[in-house]
Amino acid sequence: MKRKAVQVNISDYPEALSELLKGAPVYDSSCSKEAQVIFVDKDGGCYLKKAMHGTLKTEALMTEYMHSLGLSAEVLYYGSFEDRDFLLTRRIPGEDCTDPKYLSDPERLCDTTAMLLRTLHETEGSKCPVQDRILTYADTVMKGFDGRNYEPDLFQGIWEFRSFDDARRAAEEGLPLLKTDVLLHGDYCLPNILLDNWKFSGYIDLGSGGMGDRHIDILWGIWTLKFNLGTDKYTGRFMDAYGKEMIDPEILRMVAAMEMIGA
Repeated sequence: MKRKAVQVNISDYPEALSELLKGAPVYDSSCSKEAQVIFVDKDGGCYLKKAMHGTLKTEALMTEYMHSLGLSAEVLYYGSFEDRDFLLTRRIPGEDCTDPKYLSDPERLCDTTAMLLRTLHETEGSKCPVQDRILTYADTVMKGFDGRNYEPDLFQGIWEFRSFDDARRAAEEGLPLLKTDVLLHGDYCLPNILLDNWKFSGYIDLGSGGMGDRHIDILWGIWTLKFNLGTDKYTGRFMDAYGKEMIDPEILRMVAAMEMIGA
């Protein structure tokens, strides 16, 4: 995870965070336009995420829940200030899976992330604070039915459709088939999986998590290997390592269509 030294104005942050930020080395480690993430190098290190008001509530809830299962970081603070949400979490040991030492062993990386995902999906989730992620997921997909967000090349070489109409048709057919039977990460990509010398350390960026359909996570687990390794040769290996008998290829294709039109 890249970090760049920055200065922060403490008055832009809630009073509850002022003591932490005062005199601490701070580094920007943001990777999206939707949120700023800074690493505060103090008391063992922690990450402070800032985004639009209300957008980090689910992430805070899911991170707390996953931490209770030993799967994510401890939440130290969540609150709002001047139309912004702030989420402070303790640093998880290790590095994310885009670290060169993991990318340099792609077969092991593929098998490791697939087996970790299968373990996550087998985790009992009756106390998960988001019991039906498919409701909000379907809402996002249906908003894409106007075609404005269509990304035909999103899964190029793995899942492709002849036209937007074909993708929309597959998405519409697939939505009623989605189940709510496993605990999802929601954005199962290499930067969100942390390992400590190949040993699982924790998940981050859980704002899209909750109880939902396994094919959503499987899809992104396959996509992230292609995106970060520059090849789709690990697609079959990932599914084999996860457990091919648990995957419906047609539903996976339908979920790809949903993501193309609703991303």
